[in-house]
Order: sequence, then C-alpha cells, then structure tokens
Amino acid sequence: MSDDAAVPVERPRLRRLVGVYDADHTLRGELAYWVGARLGRAHCALCDITHGTFRPKPSWERCRVGLGVPFDTFHRDDQPAAVRAAVAGAAPVVVAETEDGAIVPLLDGAALDLCAGSVDLLVVATESAVVAAGIDWPEAPTPPDAGLSRPTP
Repeated sequence: MSDDAAVPVERPRLRRLVGVYDADHTLRGELAYWVGARLGRAHCALCDITHGTFRPKPSWERCRVGLGVPFDTFHRDDQPAAVRAAVAGAAPVVVAETEDGAIVPLLDGAALDLCAGSVDLLVVATESAVVAAGIDWPEAPTPPDAGLSRPTP
C-alpha cells in the first residue's frame, strides 16, 4: 500500500436547521412586526416564507415534517446563544447545526429574499447551501416503494 492512498475525510453531519426571524417573540414584538409589515416599515423574508397573515402556512408545516431533520425557528431575542454568536446577531438567517455542535451559516436575509416567500424555494436554497458547506444530510430510511433519496454531493 502506498503512502499517498486517499484517506476518507469525515464530513460533518447535519443535526438540525435553525431559522431566526427578524422580529421579537414577545406579544409586543409580534404586534409591532405585524403592523410594521403591513405599513411597509418591517420586513422579514423568513416570516414571508413560513407564515401567512396570522399563522404558519400549511405548506411550511408539511415541509418541516418532510425535511428529514428538525427545522427549529426562533426570534431575534430568543435564539440560542451559539446561533447568535455564529451569525453576529444577523436576522433573518438559516443555519445548520452539525452533530459535533458546530453552527454553520447557510442563508442570510438576501438569500431568503430570493426565495420570494416560497417554501419550495427555501428547501432548494437550504439543500444547496448544506451541500456547498460540505455538510452531509443524515442517513434516512427510504420506504421500499418511494424510489427517492436525498441527493448527495
């Protein structure tokens, strides 16, 4: 065996996705955002993707169930400290948390704006960003009749 034989590199594995809204979680914060958004004074691209006027979009709820990893959402003021540190307090944002505890920024506000309120485009953008970051999706059992699997890099 030669010394230059390739040694497989262990890639980090995705544990969960975390989204942070550009709004506060208090009743006052929620109301201020809702009114500001209607008046054109407040904008959160992640809110536009996940929520309708008053509640989460049904397509968002279905998406969360089908992703294969948890996608937890927080507000500016209740996000985990590790997420806040990794993104320097920026919001809205989507990050990956890997099995080794690393927080990897994936999508910033501009990338979320490109999703134009679409849950489907959020999924495509997130999957592409995970692959670009060199993170593996966890192995998920595929039902025998599904015939589909998550693409790997």
